[in-house]
Amino acid sequence: MTKEKTKWKEFLEAISVFQWVLSFLFLGVACYILIVYLMFTSWWLLSTLYFIWLVMDWQTPERGGRRTSAVRKWRVWEHFRDFFPIKLVKTAELNPNKNYILGCHPHGIMCTGAFTCFCTDSCGFAEAFPGVRPSLAILAGLFRIPLLREYIMSAGICPVSKPSLVHLLSKCGKGNAVVIVIGGAAESLASSPGVNTVVVEQRKGFVKVALEFGADLVPVYSFGENEIFKQVIFSEGSLCRRLQDLFKNIIGFAPCLFVGECLAFLPYRTPVTTIVGSPISVPKRVTPTEEEVDHYHRLYMEALSKLFHEHKVSCGLSESHKLRII
Repeated sequence: MTKEKTKWKEFLEAISVFQWVLSFLFLGVACYILIVYLMFTSWWLLSTLYFIWLVMDWQTPERGGRRTSAVRKWRVWEHFRDFFPIKLVKTAELNPNKNYILGCHPHGIMCTGAFTCFCTDSCGFAEAFPGVRPSLAILAGLFRIPLLREYIMSAGICPVSKPSLVHLLSKCGKGNAVVIVIGGAAESLASSPGVNTVVVEQRKGFVKVALEFGADLVPVYSFGENEIFKQVIFSEGSLCRRLQDLFKNIIGFAPCLFVGECLAFLPYRTPVTTIVGSPISVPKRVTPTEEEVDHYHRLYMEALSKLFHEHKVSCGLSESHKLRII
């Protein structure tokens, strides 16, 4: 029997989620404003020293980052998890003597499931997969933002760039699980309640990297990710959609027009269940051929589809619900 939440508990959950949403939307801009503002105050020396540090530390994100256990274990992430709630489900063992690339779907508006399960310890990843260390790979440009880079690195987040992936999969020993949200910005534009669309059909770079380093591929699906916000979907060819695509091509992410249940920012209290599938064994090929990439890409898409259909009913979808792969 589920214990009823107190008003205080609900408040803590709401505040925890609200701060995360605000951080997702505005923290980068706020960090830029703060660092520039300090340059024109009596605290200018702090900004100067930080910029010197930034230059010296520029390559750190692509060299494994600077993970801080204390940040990943913050109590706020437990309240954040309980708000929806978010749950991590293990379907197979991950050998800590191997490296992995976890392809996470769908992106949703804010990658809530991926962040909670792989960037915090609140969902029990370490207990479920002992000896395996997850690192969520995100847009590399975010690591050029002063102060913000320190915060996201502390959660074990790394750039989704070739040097970063090479370092994690070849210079950090074994037991590394690089988590990539394969669909990226394009997939976020398809995020809408009742819709399960993943963008992966033409995305093969992650498979090539897996082959180059012999990292096993693991499909991951977050059921409920698309339900926590309602997005205004603009039709293809419309002015707004063209602006979204232009922004995506220039900056790397797409601005989404979405609403939640409270002041438009707070997401809906919808369960998110992140299912980690079985690993696909991938051989090491220094120079993988196009046929090899296509073969393992096909195996990955088949495994992702199987994972979706095996767990959709237990996660609240109907038996007739389909996964659309584009």
